[in-house]
Formats: sequence, C-alpha cells, structure tokens
Amino acid sequence: MSKIYGYCRISTGKQSIERQHRNILKEYQNAIIIDEAFTGTKIEGRREFNKLISKVSLGDIIVFDSVSRMSRNADEGYKLYEKLFNAGIELVFLKEQHINTSTYKKALTSNIEMTGTNVDFILEGINKYLLALAKEQIKLAFMQSEKEVEDLHQRTKEGIETARLNGKQIGQKKGSKLITKKSIQSKEQILKYSKDFKGTLSDVEVMKLIGLARNTYYKYKKELVNELNNYIE
Repeated sequence: MSKIYGYCRISTGKQSIERQHRNILKEYQNAIIIDEAFTGTKIEGRREFNKLISKVSLGDIIVFDSVSRMSRNADEGYKLYEKLFNAGIELVFLKEQHINTSTYKKALTSNIEMTGTNVDFILEGINKYLLALAKEQIKLAFMQSEKEVEDLHQRTKEGIETARLNGKQIGQKKGSKLITKKSIQSKEQILKYSKDFKGTLSDVEVMKLIGLARNTYYKYKKELVNELNNYIE
C-alpha cells in the first residue's frame, strides 16, 4: 500500500517547524511527518531525508512545503527529482505545484497525436517543446531555491561586517558557559574558509583543512550560525 510522507526541514533549532506541519497536514491529513534540522545546501548529511529516500517505493508520495525543503542546490535537486520520478515516486511541492511530478508526467504523456500527414513534423516539434518547457520549469525552481541561499550568504556577510563596524564581537556572551580555546579557533576558521560564510570551501574541505570530526564540525557550525543570527536584521 502506498504511503504519504511529509518532509519538513529547518536550518537551526531556533526556527519553528510547525508552519510546515500545518501546511502539509492541511492537504494530506494521513501524511507521515519526517522532521529534520540541518544547515547547508547539500543533501549529503541530511540523515532523515536520506533514510526517507532509501525506503520509499513505487507509488509513494513525498510532500514538501516548498522546493527549498527538498534541495537548495540546483543541479543536485534536479538530478534527485529525475531519479525519484523515474522510480515512480510522486513529489508534491505545495508552494510550486507547477513542478509536481504529476504535472511533469502529464507533459510526458499528453503528446499531441500525429496525423499521418506532413503536419506531423510540426506537431513533433511542439511535443518536444512542451517537454523541454516542463523540464526547464523544474530546473528554474531549483535554481531559484539556490539563489535564495546565495542571497542569505550575502546578508550574513553584511551582518558580520556590520557587527565588526559596530565594535561587536561574534562569540559567547558575558555570563555564558565556559568554552574551549579549540572551539573559538575552530569557529574562526569555519567563518574564514566555509563558503556558507566568508570563504569558498565546502564543508568536507573545511573539515579536512582544520582537522575536525564531522559531528564536531557541524556542532560548531550550528553554534556559529546561531551567533551570527543575532547580528542580522
């Protein structure tokens, strides 16, 4: 029997996931909700999402509040979309219903019938155009999602600069728990090298460069994001 899953993702523990719950359950009351808190654009590292992808089967439905909850990386998102579509998994995006797999499937199957005349040459071109248009709409949706991340990174950098110019220090506030010298140095390096902040390196590259274990790296990165949020209006 087919199952309906609602995948909900937030970037930090401070954000609320309830809005995504409400939106999905309003349309799919029997949806099995999968929650995840993960900072980053890559699907790699999103444990709950990868578990979900590995267990869904033909006829199952995955519902997202928006395309950004599935992926904020254009190339990766489109490839996964195609993979799941070809596996018979239905994808639903509540805020971008024009790229639901049901719409894409309709574009694939609702071809204009040939007439057996010279007009077929034109009709075949129209069919190819409609299919290409459907694919382009899907790609554009993921590209827009990726652009939103780039805009956020720019605002983060501007927030860092604003904090610096105002003489504010990004780090633990007075009276907070004691932190180690290693964590301070590690956060400074993450801030400097990660493409999510001031740098150009991926998470894996930064981990290798500064010699941090995966769990420790993401712990520091999450803390750093929370600290930076205090300076972004």
